[in-house]
Amino acid sequence: MSSTSNDIAESVCRALDTYFRDLDGEKPNALYEMVIKNVERPMLEFVLKQAGGNQTLCAEMLGINRNTLRRKLSEHELL
Repeated sequence: MSSTSNDIAESVCRALDTYFRDLDGEKPNALYEMVIKNVERPMLEFVLKQAGGNQTLCAEMLGINRNTLRRKLSEHELL
């Protein structure tokens, strides 16, 4: 695993640790959806900006199909 991937994974773990501590014993709900939504949107925004708004380039950078990118941008109301 690259250093960058490891840094991202560590950031997610720290955020989850804080989230569970803040729950103070309460049961989490829809944790997977919450994490994906909170990671995916800023990632899409950032990479799209890095691609200069070019969706084809953004999709290539993300390693996903352009149609998949458009669907995700729509889901996150980024279109």
